[in-house]
Amino acid sequence: MASVSLTRRAFRDLHGIERYSIERWGKAVAEEYLDDIEQALNRLRVSPKLLRTKDGISPDFSLYRVREHFLVCTLGADRVFVLTIKHGSMDLPRRLAELEPQLLAEAELLRRALEKKRGEG
Repeated sequence: MASVSLTRRAFRDLHGIERYSIERWGKAVAEEYLDDIEQALNRLRVSPKLLRTKDGISPDFSLYRVREHFLVCTLGADRVFVLTIKHGSMDLPRRLAELEPQLLAEAELLRRALEKKRGEG
């Protein structure tokens, strides 16, 4: 079983999805959508091999679709790092190419923080 960690950006994305969903469809639908994302994260804990690469997107990124969104991840030894969550209607290859250096840097910072925490524990 793998651990799943979300970057700050991924947490911000979740909050944005929640706010938008509440405004657009109401709290019940927003909670349902977030539950689906949580279930997807649990599936990735059990089976990180569910992640897929996609033509036109850096091989550093693996994707997992949840309804209309993609979890954009990168893999560590025993960990899935969720870097960002993007809506499927956007030009995902272009947007991820723009964000790639930042996303990979964020994953590295998170990895180091977790290693440091593990060393203290």
